[in-house]
Amino acid sequence: MRASSEVQLEALDWQGRPLRCQDCPHEDMHAEGRCDLGTVCVADRRHKRIDNFFRRNAELAARYLDHPYFEVRVLAAKHASVFLLPALLADPEPDVRAMVARRLPASRIGPLKSDPEPDVRIAVADRLEGAALVPLLSDEDYRVRRAAVRRAPLDALIYSLHDPETEVRRDVARRVEGRTLARMAQDPDPLVRVIVAERLPEGALTPLRDDDDMRVRFAVAERAGDADLAVLADDPVPEISELARTRLLRANDSAKQ
Repeated sequence: MRASSEVQLEALDWQGRPLRCQDCPHEDMHAEGRCDLGTVCVADRRHKRIDNFFRRNAELAARYLDHPYFEVRVLAAKHASVFLLPALLADPEPDVRAMVARRLPASRIGPLKSDPEPDVRIAVADRLEGAALVPLLSDEDYRVRRAAVRRAPLDALIYSLHDPETEVRRDVARRVEGRTLARMAQDPDPLVRVIVAERLPEGALTPLRDDDDMRVRFAVAERAGDADLAVLADDPVPEISELARTRLLRANDSAKQ
């Protein structure tokens, strides 16, 4: 009985009021095992309990798309038919709009590209394809730009080579190729240049061989050809010079065999 009482005390609605099955319009479902106070309940304020309810009773989600508690609307939108979701494109709660962006066909979420909330625009960037992502490369929020950079066409990423946010440029460096990647060898952030050093072809690493940052030179030493290794063998950082010498010795041994 004590454990049951504790569950009852934990079962509160979104306004902090205690819940009772007797007050619920779904009381008849309890006997069928489709809801359970404290674990599977649409009237509860806890996200997991509401989600558990809709997992078992997805056919009821449509009834709750206009519920006053935003968590209920979010989870109802997660489980309801997508044909009902366009009505929520203008929902006042960003979490609801983000859920709509994740579930509606990408062709229907265009209006949310200019949503005032970054989390909604991130959800949009995670869904759009091709040229539709290009406007988000200049979004005011760097998190949106990161999401767009990870999916935008490679030829569009030239617009992001000089993004003011280092994390965005790192994402760019992980995707671009050829001359565009080589251009990023001049990036002001050493961690961007490390990524460039890890991805450029062996023969294109020379510009990074004399980099001011030891992390960049170490990345070069891991991949460079003999000519660059010969220079790095005299690097003032022992770890770099040792790596360069070791690789040169291995290359010489292999050549003799």
